[in-house]
Amino acid sequence: MAGLRQLVVVADDFGIGPETDRGILEVAQSGRITATVLLVNSPFAERAVAEWKRRGRPVELGWHPAITLDSPILPASRVPSLVDSRGAFHPLGRFLKNSLLGRINAVEVHAELAAQFERYVELVGEPPRLVNSHQHASLFHPVGAALRDVLLESGTRPFVRRVCEPWSTLRTVPGARLKRLVLTRRGRRQAKILERDGFPGCEWLAGITNPRDTADPLFHRRWLSRIPGRTVELMCHPGHLDSTLVGRDAPAEDGNLWRRVRELDLFTRDDYFETVREAGFALVPSSRIGAAPHAAAA
Repeated sequence: MAGLRQLVVVADDFGIGPETDRGILEVAQSGRITATVLLVNSPFAERAVAEWKRRGRPVELGWHPAITLDSPILPASRVPSLVDSRGAFHPLGRFLKNSLLGRINAVEVHAELAAQFERYVELVGEPPRLVNSHQHASLFHPVGAALRDVLLESGTRPFVRRVCEPWSTLRTVPGARLKRLVLTRRGRRQAKILERDGFPGCEWLAGITNPRDTADPLFHRRWLSRIPGRTVELMCHPGHLDSTLVGRDAPAEDGNLWRRVRELDLFTRDDYFETVREAGFALVPSSRIGAAPHAAAA
């Protein structure tokens, strides 16, 4: 361990669907990821937590607050700026438009996130050890401030994802470069606030990409060999083909469904652990990461 860099590998979207959850728990039990985060507002959340417990809690569990998937915990009448006529959350595109136009009520966001936090504690039996928002919604107003307030009010300081990527990998790692640039610009500002408030987190985030790019067998090698820093989080979405996601997470023709299968394949490759070692990393849980200052340039 001495001299090695620290790599936190987080599987997002635990609880989104049974086959996705099965894939996440498989790679968790083989030691290939170090954490996963739970969508408490998913209809499959309770089942997912029960299976995680049944398998002996094989990986750290955190919270994946969502306001662009499924329905709120609170009655739709209490969060009207967040939902459509059916009472479901607006999808990402509509959410982003409403955020930019100032149509999202901050009080409603705070109330819904507080309800989701309470639901997490109810399901798991303890506060989350790590937190990151579904589809990076916390980078947009007023979600980030509301989430931070909910965590501060809870008296906890979990590991919180820094959506920050160094310029070096933005230039050299292919896939979704414009998206990664936009998110990094917002993420750098948010990282400073999180550090000020004492939330632990890694220096850099790796793994944001287009769904099709996960077909590359060298996906992990390219990211891990090129990203600098002593502490890095690798974001991932492994899972088996899951029909429950159609119409919720991705339409049937979208590559996101198969992306999860391809990512599961990447994590089960024989050279996965070798790739991690060759890049100078040791796999660690998020609880091993302190509130180190974020690297300002790389």
